[in-house]
Amino acid sequence: MNYIGIDIGSTYAKAAVLDAQKQLIFTDIRPTGWSSADIAASLKEDLLKAGLAVEDSRCTATGYGRSSVEFAGRKITEITCHAKGCAYIFSDGSFTLIDIGGQDTKIISVSDGAVSDFMMNDKCSAGTGRFLEVMANVLRMSVEEMCALARQGGGVTISSMCTVFAESEVISLIGKAEKKANIAYAIVESVASKVATQARRLLNEGGPVFLTGGLCEYAYIAESLSRLLNTQVKTDPLGRFAGAIGAAICTYEKNRNA
Repeated sequence: MNYIGIDIGSTYAKAAVLDAQKQLIFTDIRPTGWSSADIAASLKEDLLKAGLAVEDSRCTATGYGRSSVEFAGRKITEITCHAKGCAYIFSDGSFTLIDIGGQDTKIISVSDGAVSDFMMNDKCSAGTGRFLEVMANVLRMSVEEMCALARQGGGVTISSMCTVFAESEVISLIGKAEKKANIAYAIVESVASKVATQARRLLNEGGPVFLTGGLCEYAYIAESLSRLLNTQVKTDPLGRFAGAIGAAICTYEKNRNA
């Protein structure tokens, strides 16, 4: 018996599979696109190609598009799944989880392996991956390139936290011939500052802080958050799959004795 977790996010859809020994044996990721149902079907095809027939497994779905995963037996909130996934990847004790997604940012406080509190920024794109995508497009570069370049910059700030007004500020800085590295720094710093302000409210005293979501792959994001929070923010390449892994763990816990 295998245990499947599907996380249909606003930007990317992920799959993770645990075996009977709770070992991670498969991950998959692809852009969500415009149809959650289509991407769920596509992930199902990938599972089949990997020899993981969904009919012979158990599956839980999470994320914005979880209702579109017809082959999932359960649908669970992403707060629970991200916390469980993070505990699997990093630590099963007490910690604070920062998940910067495409359309929202989640701050989750976990005590003794259970969610004790959380907050979400889901009303505004500021402080999310989408904000960085918009700004990177203005600079004619990828988010990865912009985050790497930001390490070389400094001395510039963006005052507006509204994406539309912040974009106008960036365009104005370009018009003033500001160095691209300084503009990249200001963009990344504006996101990190907003996320850090939210995270301070829920920091689990003395516990570690972990970064998940798509931005966990960009080292400078973790570095910036570490500086602003005055503590090391740890990450891992598997952090991008935290929601899917957590969903797979929920599947495992529900069905292991079935």
